Amino acid sequence: MRISGGQARGITLAVPKGDAVRPATDGMRQAVFSSLGARVAGARFLDLFAGSGGYGLEALSRGAAGGVFVEQNAKAAACVRQNIAAVCKSLRRDGRDLTVVQGDARTVPAVGAVPDLVFIDPPYDLIAEAAPGLFVKLAELLAPKPEALVVFEAPGEIELAPPGWTLLKRLGKGVRQPTVSFFRRTPPAAAPAVNGAA
Repeated sequence: MRISGGQARGITLAVPKGDAVRPATDGMRQAVFSSLGARVAGARFLDLFAGSGGYGLEALSRGAAGGVFVEQNAKAAACVRQNIAAVCKSLRRDGRDLTVVQGDARTVPAVGAVPDLVFIDPPYDLIAEAAPGLFVKLAELLAPKPEALVVFEAPGEIELAPPGWTLLKRLGKGVRQPTVSFFRRTPPAAAPAVNGAA
């Protein structure tokens, strides 16, 4: 597993042994960041269910300002820290703008600045139970930034339609195949004008 683009392109990322994580494929991450384009430069990110940290570190390689990784599994969190060190060395920068939180991503911990990009790549068997609560918490967290994007990886057979959110794009298709959906908060409807109002 490698960084697929940006200044740290080609850096190998450590992945914990066993089935603790299911890393996003290099091709899928590349497609996601091609879609995000210029939105990544200077952005703050939140990487939930970070695993090896692939999504957040890909963002960092492509110019993100920094962000937070949330991962409950101790071995995976250790890999995230190891990968941060490798990517920061390649970028010739320190890691002061990067935080690793070892905890349950479903709590959506608020750490530092409100993110511009939220990456969510949960274990597939958790999605049905966890997704509704995640989107409720994210609506609160992202309220100051209505243009913030949520990038959610899920298998093709799962259709996410969280209330109050708009699906902008979906990459990939097929049952049991990884897909990524891009969501943004749905703007509140404008109040109708009142005829004859003074």
